[in-house]
Amino acid sequence: MKEIVFETKNLTKKYSGISALDNVSVSIEQGAIYGFIGENGAGKTTFIRLLAGLAKPGSGEMALWGRKGKQLARQRSRIGCIIESPSVYMDMTARQNLEIQRQQRGIPGKACIEKALDMVKLTDTGKKKAKDFSLGMRQRLALAVALLGNPEFLILDEPVNGLDPSGIIELRNLLKQLNREKGITILISSHILTELHQLATNYGIMHKGKLIQQITAAELEERCKQHLLLQVSDTDTAARVIETELHTDNYIVMPDKSIHLYNYNNDTGKIPALFNKNGIILYQMVQMGEDLETYYTKVIGGGNV
Repeated sequence: MKEIVFETKNLTKKYSGISALDNVSVSIEQGAIYGFIGENGAGKTTFIRLLAGLAKPGSGEMALWGRKGKQLARQRSRIGCIIESPSVYMDMTARQNLEIQRQQRGIPGKACIEKALDMVKLTDTGKKKAKDFSLGMRQRLALAVALLGNPEFLILDEPVNGLDPSGIIELRNLLKQLNREKGITILISSHILTELHQLATNYGIMHKGKLIQQITAAELEERCKQHLLLQVSDTDTAARVIETELHTDNYIVMPDKSIHLYNYNNDTGKIPALFNKNGIILYQMVQMGEDLETYYTKVIGGGNV
């Protein structure tokens, strides 16, 4: 079983009597890329500020690597954050920015600067000031700041905001590399589900301060996958016919005895006749599946999923 990096239980935070977070319980395993999904105002940034120690919860518990209370504060030295607007000094070079951050955080030695710049591919910027960087380069510089001190857990709040498509791809590939090669666990919040779909291994869906659902990437793919939903009179016989006469085992018999068939979405004509020939009554045959945005909309809208 993988180590739990970060965990909350019934985390609550109110501002002026209004719940920004309402009993949120989250668990993030070592090595995960946890996609925190929700519209603007859903509570994602509030949650991240509590995690980073920039605000205190009203109630509930938080733990980093199993440590709570005063020990939790010490564990925060193992995380790196980009929260809201990246802290970049525009009239300074990349190295000058990192040197100031290094001194402020008490990180010994300057070797960490070149290491961080190398990880985000900014070693060749020389005397170029941050104000002359592209937006994608500034985001990479902010990421370099977060990577000072070799964090084990990286927290990113809306890191793709304002980036063009090439900048988004660049950042995505970099985060995948950091996760794969450095083993860094990542929490990334975004309201752009299509981008997280290409990155996350796990998801938490927020809506109006509540955690509506936690789901793995594999579970999400399964729920959104295009398939035929078949309701039949004899599930066992239908399964045998699918394998022997439709020549596929790409189906699932669900607990309610319905069948999800994944191979024949564009070739449905032969199924009713084949079942009829084998004495199987086909009560229902429906095309199912949806894109990820539709799934998300159904979840936050309280629809059946």
